[in-house]
Parts: sequence; C-alpha cells; structure tokens
Amino acid sequence: MAGRPATRAASCRARATAGCWIAIVILSVTVAGGCNVNGALEQLSEARRLTAELLVQFTKAADAANRAVMADTDEASVAFAREAETNQRAVQRDIDALRPIVQGHYSPEAELLEAFVRQYAEYRVLDRRILDLAVENTNLKAQRLAFGPAQEAADSFRDALEAITPSIPAQDMWRGKALVATAISTVREIQVLQAPHIADADEAVMTRMESRMATSETAARTGLETLATLVPPASRARLAAATTALDRFMGLNAEIVGLSRRNTNVRSLALSLDQKRTLTATCESTLRQIQSALAKRGFTGTR
Repeated sequence: MAGRPATRAASCRARATAGCWIAIVILSVTVAGGCNVNGALEQLSEARRLTAELLVQFTKAADAANRAVMADTDEASVAFAREAETNQRAVQRDIDALRPIVQGHYSPEAELLEAFVRQYAEYRVLDRRILDLAVENTNLKAQRLAFGPAQEAADSFRDALEAITPSIPAQDMWRGKALVATAISTVREIQVLQAPHIADADEAVMTRMESRMATSETAARTGLETLATLVPPASRARLAAATTALDRFMGLNAEIVGLSRRNTNVRSLALSLDQKRTLTATCESTLRQIQSALAKRGFTGTR
C-alpha cells in the first residue's frame, strides 16, 4: 500500500513534464508562425512600395524625355535628357529590388513584372533614339539662323541695292528700279520658304521648296548682272556689297536647308506623340496591374 502514493506522485510528475513540453512546443510553433506572418507582411509591404516607386520613376523619366523634346535651347534639351536618364537608372534599381521578392512569393505578379521588363527594354531603345534626336535641335538651329543671320544678310542685300538706285542714269531709271525690286523680292521669296521647309517632314515637299529657292536665287543673280551694265562706275562698290550680301545669304540658306533636312526636332516630336505615347501607356498599364494584384493580397495570398 505504501508504494501507491509514490506511484501516483511519479505519474503526476510525468504528466506535468509532458504538459510543459507540450506548452513549449505550442509556444515555439506560435512564435515561429508569428515570425513567418510578420516576415511575409514585410515582404508584401516592400513589394507594394517598390512597385509604387517604380511607377513614379518611370513616369518621371517619360516626362523628362518629353521636356527634352519640347525644350527651346540646347542646354535645356541636354539637361532634361540627363534627368530622364537618371530616372531610368532609378527604374532599373527598383526592378532589380522587386524581382526577387515577387519571384519568390507572388508568381502572377512576377509574370507581370517580366512583361514590364520586356516592354521597358523596347521603351528604352525608342527613348534613346528620341533623346539623341532631341538634343541635336537641328530644326531649332535652322530657325535661329533664318530669323537671325539670314534675315540680317537679306536686309543688307536690300539696303545695298536701294542705295544704288539714285545713281542709275535717268534713261534707265525705271528699268533699274524694276531690277532692284525683282532682286529684293526673289530673296524675300527664299526667306518665306525657309519657315515651312523647317517645319515640314515630307522630303518631296522640301525638295520642291528647294527647287523654288534655286529659281529665285538665279533670278536675283541675273538681276545683279543686268544692273552691273546700268550703274555708273562710282556705284560698283555698292553693287559688289549687294553681291557679297547675297552670297552670304545663300550660304546661310544652305545651312538652314541642311539642318532642316535632318529634321531632328520634327522627328523626335513625331516619335514622342505616336510610338512612344503608345508604349508608355502599355508600360504604365502593366505596372498598375502589378499594383492592383499586390493590393488585393494579404498573408493568405502568399504562396
């Protein structure tokens, strides 16, 4: 009989020990489960943050590139192009940070991210082409030549010819005035054609304009040659000044036409408004799909 209390005591101790181990196991599982939950939520939160940052940086890059296209100075174009490149590097950093998170836990979002990566690669190629064109600013440079040095040369040509008119002999006065007026008007015709030439992107149209410019130049030079037979020797210096001014004007016109032919501003703007606009919208749509998918996830949505 004396052994029974000892047996009961041992049994109680065994049950207590077992209970302690069970409690320890439950506590360990609970703690581990809690750590897993917290870790998963942290990853989800970071994925959401990176996706939001990715969309912001992509939008900023596209906007800076558009401003490079629209800039009215070389300095501004270059500055905006550099800003776009800085934002693009930020986009790539966000991609590199987001990719391992979604690949390890969120398969649908990982597939969407890879789709964006492909779209973004295509975007980068197109955007690089646009920015390279934009910073050249050939149409803008042509415009400045047309409204600056070329305008001054044309005015000098006019002034030199008008100064000759009073010296023309009376018997040739009306003929001389007509030649002066024609020569001046033909140069003005070339000036009038410069602006639409700079703005046009159609090579056939530009070729026709250049043909008309050549015809006008021929008429102006023919007028000068005829005037040379009418004016007295004392006015030959002014006639030479008119010829020099015409030569300078036509040299500048050749520069304007060459810059206009390259059409970098017109081409970069056309690409931005057409292909790039469509591709930008596609990239933004994919990023928003990733955002939406991550927003719907909680801990139960992790794999």
